[in-house]
Parts: sequence; C-alpha cells; structure tokens
Amino acid sequence: MADFLTSQFGFSLVLAVVVFAAIQGAVAYCIYYERKIAAWTQDRYGPNRAGPLGLLQPIADGLKFVFKEDYIPGHVDKVLFVLAPGIMFVVCGIGFLILPWGGRLDASTIPWLGSHLQPGERMLDVQVVSLNVGLLYLLAVMSMSVYGVVLGGWSSNNKYSFYGAMRACAQMLAYEIPMGLTILVVVLTMGTLRLEEIVADQAASGVWNVARHPLAALILFITALAEANRAPFDLAEAEQELVGGYHTEYGALKFGLFFLGEYASMITTSALVVVLFLGGWHVWFVPALTMEATSWWAVLAKMAVIAVKVGVLIFVYMWIRWSLPRFRFDQLMRLAWKSLVPMSLGLFAASAGLLYFGLHRSIPACLAVNGVVLAGAVAVASRGRTPITGRQANLRRREAATDSVGIGDGARFAES
Repeated sequence: MADFLTSQFGFSLVLAVVVFAAIQGAVAYCIYYERKIAAWTQDRYGPNRAGPLGLLQPIADGLKFVFKEDYIPGHVDKVLFVLAPGIMFVVCGIGFLILPWGGRLDASTIPWLGSHLQPGERMLDVQVVSLNVGLLYLLAVMSMSVYGVVLGGWSSNNKYSFYGAMRACAQMLAYEIPMGLTILVVVLTMGTLRLEEIVADQAASGVWNVARHPLAALILFITALAEANRAPFDLAEAEQELVGGYHTEYGALKFGLFFLGEYASMITTSALVVVLFLGGWHVWFVPALTMEATSWWAVLAKMAVIAVKVGVLIFVYMWIRWSLPRFRFDQLMRLAWKSLVPMSLGLFAASAGLLYFGLHRSIPACLAVNGVVLAGAVAVASRGRTPITGRQANLRRREAATDSVGIGDGARFAES
C-alpha cells in the first residue's frame, strides 16, 4: 500500500480526492465569504446567528437545499431539466485536474509512507494529471459549461428562462474569444501549453507574466468574471428583467447545483489567472517556494500560497459584484466585440512579432507592446461619436410614429 500511495498514479488519486473535497468545502464557505463581503460593503453585520461568527451558516444553507421539496414543474422537459444542473456541476468541478498545486514532491519525505525510499529516488508531480495540452483541456472544459445553462433554460419551457439561456450563450461565446487570445499570449511568451512548466518558468526567472503583460492579465480577469456569470456580467440572471434567468424554474438541490457550479467555476478561473500571470505557488525570497524545495512541508506551503492568491482574487470578484451596477446587454456585447476582442487580437499579433524577433521574454519590449495596444484602444474610443444607448438607430420612436400616422395606427404600432 505504501508503495502504491507513493507512486504517481496512487498519489494523483489521493490528490484528486483531497483537492475536490477542499474545493467543495471552499465553495460552501465562499457563500459565507460573499455574504460577509456584501455586509462589509453595505455596512451591515452579515451572517452572525448560526454558530460562532456565523461560521455554520453554509451548513444551514446546505441542509436547506437538501431538505426542500424537489419539485419538477409539469411543463418542462424532465430529462433535460434534471440533466442540466448536473452538467453544470460536473463541468465546473473537473477543471482543477490539470492545475499545478505544489511543484514536485520527493516521495521519500512523506511521513510513514516514504520511509522505504531513498532521497530523490521517486519524484511526484503535485498535480492530478499532467497534460502536454493542459491549457487546451482547461479551455475545452470551461467552454462546456454553456451547455448546462442553455439546456436548463431551454428545458424549462419558460420565456424568462429561455431569454436568460440565450443571453448566457451569447455572453460566454463572445468572451471566450478574448480569453483564448490572452491565453495564447502567455503560450507565445512561455513556449509551452503545460501549466506546470509555465509556473516553473516564472519561479526560475523570478518574473511573473503580469509584469510582462499587465493588459493581457486584466483582460483575462475581466473575461473570467464574465465566463462565471458574475456581476456586472450577470445578465443571464437579471432578476429585475428575467425573474431568475435560466434557473427560474429550479429549486431545492438542483438550484443548489447551479449555485455550486458557479462558485466552483470562480475558483477554477481564479486559479487559472494565478497560474498564468501571478506565478502560481511562487513568492520571492522564500526558500520553501522554489523548484528545489521538494519536501512535504514545502509542498504544503506552495499549496497554501496558491490558496491565498485565489482567495484574494475571489475577494476582488465579490468586491466588484457589490460595488458596480449591472451592464445593459448591448453594453455587455459592445465591451466584448468592440473593445476586448480587438485589444486581445492586437496583443496576440504583437506577441507573435516579439517571438519572431526573439524579444518575447524582454520585459521592456512586452510592456511597450501592452502600452501601444492600450493607447490605440483609448485613441479609437475617444474618437467614437456613436451614443451608447439601448435603442437601435433605425428604430422609430413611439411618439414619432403616433404623430405621423393615425391614432389607430399608432395604437397598433405601440402594441406591436
């Protein structure tokens, strides 16, 4: 048994179970975390009744989801209606498999299990699966979450749910393009699709990718916010317009699965930003946070560093939610297609040029490219004279139509 647990396969199995359980626990307490941040933003107390400091509130919420009546409306497509939240939960829960959590581990340092090994005899990757196309896997998994949303809205046979599903589909497809392009900027800079190699390169050089491409890091953060359907990008769930959006007809545990999937997606996308741009588990001037540190306690320290960085990003996610108003849908799509897509295309093309001339690792050259792209975007935006409104330019106003036609025709136009 000790030999199996210190093999890469056995260690990966144990790591998968531990990380999955930790993420699910973190998802539960992210709800508590968000309610406390909302209270801090609005000068309230937040949860403070269930347990000391309200720390048992997530358990109370979970029990409420489990014991509520699992009602399925009679007008829905029952198979797809039940399948949709399961797809959302599973897809958002398997992205963590290729994330590098702690560099490499010397199996001989594991207490009790590694005593039969010599130091350095067996090195383990602190990663569930090491893929040479790790980034492509993560992008594919993240893009599949749209199926759960669309199926949930479609199968509900409810116009509010359907509108929410179509909004979510358009939003996710639009924001996946700049997300993919900014990730390609990192691929061109690092020369690999392996996430563990990207982290190791940043740790070895001491230069995080955010120092080379701060604009790309910002675009990736914005697109990650939109992909998780978080405010101000939560048009798919706009309660003022759509009751609850794609999950209007859901309740009990099925609604809880949508909820858990959203928070799991937020954790995964935050970890992706940390790995690509914030050095992963690396911190300067700490001997335990280097590639050479492979003991079990160094690995735990590296995992703690990633957890802290992810927690900080999630705090920013929640801070933004309770600080900024929701976009209108036309503003949401304009931001994607007319701002983020051209900027990310410019960054990608410029990064390819830097790679051609061998300057892809040069910090001044990368910063100059980011500055030029940002300046160009600001210049184009400042020259635009099109008013940002929710009305199409060729759509007649009701008052003008009433004045130009008869009263009956105007009434029919208003009804149409």
